[in-house]
Amino acid sequence: MSWYCKAASGHPIHGPYHDTVYGFPLGDDNAFFERLVLELNQAGLSWLTVLKKTENFQAAFEGFDIGRVAAYGEGEVARLMNDAGIIRNRLKIAAAIHNAQVFRELIGEFGSFAAWLDHHHPRPKDDWVKLFKQTFHFTGGEITNEFLMSIGYLPGAHSETCPVYDEIARLNPPWMRVSGDCPPCLRREK
Repeated sequence: MSWYCKAASGHPIHGPYHDTVYGFPLGDDNAFFERLVLELNQAGLSWLTVLKKTENFQAAFEGFDIGRVAAYGEGEVARLMNDAGIIRNRLKIAAAIHNAQVFRELIGEFGSFAAWLDHHHPRPKDDWVKLFKQTFHFTGGEITNEFLMSIGYLPGAHSETCPVYDEIARLNPPWMRVSGDCPPCLRREK
């Protein structure tokens, strides 16, 4: 069983996230944006800290409405920097705003964020990391990897012995829908 599957079992905060969110495919653009903002805010902190502040982030970033966040200016940055309920890091806040603007552009071009991801899928993790670093702010290797695992574009969120693995497999996440010509690191063993 993966380390997170073991650590989350029975935990009051990690458990529900592990059992109902982590590794499950998403379809809503704002949900993708929320997950990316939460992942980038985890940098340098524990994931538990972020999970405990999720509702505060949702309120502070107005439900992670991409259009609203993309239009944030200095007034909103000041408001967020004064919000003790979130992680008050100017670089992370600026990255969230910039990334909302990028999301808006990608959605305009591809129709949805999932369509942009699907346009680039499948690819190995290192190629995803390069793409995300070129496209977004504050998205290094760990953030990109965790983001893509958490939304079902890279394998590894759950071990095959985890009960949640079968539930996710029934949803056929993108990492399980890879073709025979994909990189070996993404092929699912039958």
